[in-house]
Amino acid sequence: MESFVEVKELQVYFPGKSKLLKKTKSVVKAVDNVSFTIEQGETLGIVGESGCGKSTLGRAIMHLFKPTSGEICFAGRSLTSLSAGEMRQQRRHFQMVFQDPFSSLNPRLTVKEILDEPLKAHRLGDAKERLDKIRQIMEVCGLNHTFTERYAHEFSGGQRQRIGIARALILQPQLVVADEPVSALDVSIQSQILNLMQDLQEQFQLTYLFISHDLGVVRHICNRLGVMYLGRMAELATTEQLYTNPLHPYTKTLLSAIPVADPRLRKERIILQGDVPSPANPPQGCAFAGRCPSAMKLCTEIRPDMLPVTDEHLVACHLYR
Repeated sequence: MESFVEVKELQVYFPGKSKLLKKTKSVVKAVDNVSFTIEQGETLGIVGESGCGKSTLGRAIMHLFKPTSGEICFAGRSLTSLSAGEMRQQRRHFQMVFQDPFSSLNPRLTVKEILDEPLKAHRLGDAKERLDKIRQIMEVCGLNHTFTERYAHEFSGGQRQRIGIARALILQPQLVVADEPVSALDVSIQSQILNLMQDLQEQFQLTYLFISHDLGVVRHICNRLGVMYLGRMAELATTEQLYTNPLHPYTKTLLSAIPVADPRLRKERIILQGDVPSPANPPQGCAFAGRCPSAMKLCTEIRPDMLPVTDEHLVACHLYR
C-alpha cells in the first residue's frame, strides 16, 4: 500500500559564499538525504532547533524550493518529474500556512481579494460563486463574513492567521504544510488556532505536515514526530513513543528543555557543550557527534543510517546498532 506522501532521500542544497581567493563556492546542505512518509489523514510533526532545515523541508515539499535531488511523491504521483503546467494543476491539492500571519498577507488587498486570488488562479467559479465560497470558508475558520472588505492590518494576530488558514483551505486541498503556524501568536491564541486546525482536519479529511520548534505544541496535535538536526533526520516515531522512550541523544536534550508548569517538580536539564556545526561544512559522521555526551569514535567517522528499532520507531544512532 502506497503512502499518501512519500519523501525519498530528499536533498536541498544552496550555493554558499565563495571563500577568499578561491573560485569554488561552498554548498549549504539545508536538507541532507531525508526520507519519510505521511499517511492520509495523519498529522506528522517535524521538530528541531532553528537552522535545522525543517522549514526548507516544508517548502521543498510545496516546491517553493526546487529539490537538488531525491523524490517527492503525492498520492502515488512523483512531483519532481512534473512539467510546470502539470505542477500548476497539482498545486491546488497541497497548500501552506506560513509562520508570520502578517507578512504572509498582502497589505494592499482586502480579505475578499486575498481569498479570491487562489480561486481566480485556478479558474474556479464565477464572481458570485467565488464570493459565496469566500464567505463560507471565513465562517468555517471563525471569521465574520462581513469582514470581507477589511485589510490585514485591521485584524489581530490570531484573526490574521485564521485568514491564512482560510486562504490555504479555500481550494479544498488534501495536504496542508503548516510552518510554525502558532509561534508568532500569544499562548492563549495558540490553543484556539490548534483546536481550529484539528476541527478542520476532521471536517475536511486533511493531512498535515506540522513544522514547529515547540515540543509542547506538537504533542497535542501530531500522530508522529520526526526530529531534525543539521538537515538530517535523527529520529522518527509515534508521538507517544517519542515522549515516553526517546532514543536519540539529541531528542532527549530537546525533551529535557520543555518547561514544567509545576514549580515543585524538578526536571534534569541536559546542557549541550559546543556549537552547532555549519551546514556548509557538516561533519563526516554523525552531525550530532561533536556535542553528544555518548559519542564514540565510530560516530565521528561514519554517518548512521535511519534504521528501525521497533516497527514504528526509527533512529539514526550508532548506539542502537
